[in-house]
Amino acid sequence: MSKNKNTLAVVLITSLFFIWGFALNLNPILIPHLKKACQLSDLQSSLVDSAAYFAYFLLPIPAAQFMKRYGYKGGILFGLILFSVGAFLFFPASIVRNYAFFLGALFIIFSGAAFLETAANPYISVLGDPESATQRINFAQTFNGLAAVLASYLGGKAILSGKVLTPDQEKAMSSLQLNNYLNKEASSVQLPFLIIAVTVLIVAILLWRTHLPEIVEEGEGLSQHEDRTFLERIADLLNEKGLRFGVVAQFFYVGGQACVGSFLIRFSERVAGVDEAAANNYLTMALFAFLAGRFIGTFLMSFINPVKLLAIYGITNVSLIVLSVFLHGKFPVYALIGVEFFMSIMFPTIFSLSIRGLGAKTKEGSSLVIMAIVGGAIFPPIMGKLSDMTNIQIAYLVPAACFLFVFYFAIRNLKVKEVKLTVSH
Repeated sequence: MSKNKNTLAVVLITSLFFIWGFALNLNPILIPHLKKACQLSDLQSSLVDSAAYFAYFLLPIPAAQFMKRYGYKGGILFGLILFSVGAFLFFPASIVRNYAFFLGALFIIFSGAAFLETAANPYISVLGDPESATQRINFAQTFNGLAAVLASYLGGKAILSGKVLTPDQEKAMSSLQLNNYLNKEASSVQLPFLIIAVTVLIVAILLWRTHLPEIVEEGEGLSQHEDRTFLERIADLLNEKGLRFGVVAQFFYVGGQACVGSFLIRFSERVAGVDEAAANNYLTMALFAFLAGRFIGTFLMSFINPVKLLAIYGITNVSLIVLSVFLHGKFPVYALIGVEFFMSIMFPTIFSLSIRGLGAKTKEGSSLVIMAIVGGAIFPPIMGKLSDMTNIQIAYLVPAACFLFVFYFAIRNLKVKEVKLTVSH
């Protein structure tokens, strides 16, 4: 591959990190927005995360099998097409203002994202000089974090109107006035998601016309277990204690991550007493803190064992969330912004610990860890139900429990001296 073509390939694969990062970080905006436009409870609105993360649970292994047959490039192209179709479907969903339609569109978007995430991390590592692979991966991860900040800022400006009706205001409206208000709120997602759909299609066309090398993992094709059934191979993988424990830890981490971000706007409105626009500014600050935490955490790992850092960050997050539950005013919001900072290194560190030493089993082992992202589908509804039963502050004890397990996972892995961070989320 020529240098110019290689550079274009690196740029296009790096754009995938931005694409799924942008989409996933629109969820904290869509949750309060669709709660308002579709008149939902906290439990119902949390299903936005469930639609996204269930796709991550159901699709990684089929994606890995698809890529074994059609190659990584075929998997990426298929993922981009799914992603674009799901984004286009937001237009008719907003016209009929049907929540199930929105959830279906989100599921399709993140089914595509599951294909992209399964392929992008290993692909970026082989595009260029092997000695600079880690540098390329970290560079790509930066765009994932940048996407999170931009999604919050631009998505909030484009989607959130800043107008939230009180129950008394709703009752004072005629049914026609209320329906017009709700339709106008729902329609605000049309232009942003059309832009996303078209942009993703353009990336797909550019990738289709770009030559990409195929990846062969070390030991692939040499395994004596290739003739075993799919379920037998998965059972064999789950016999790997490190992988099994890592899958559970990732399940809890992503659940905690989803809970903290997804309800931050609602938390800020209720606890700090700010309006929707100001609450979205806090979300933007939180995601910027996450991005800064990734840079600072990577730097600190040059001096501190990553597993020890994971343990410190885990117990720090538990402490900050407990403070946010029992204190009042704006401090609890700032505490949750701090939680975003300390979450920054958790996904890649847990992932890398989980797949250590898997060799030829790495591809399917990685799929299992990605499947653990389903924690983001399970814990937000639990948190939403607890919020409906009590209040939003008490509900934050759910992510506190998740980070407590991350701390336990880190303590159990303290003997590990070296961790190679190769993925992002």
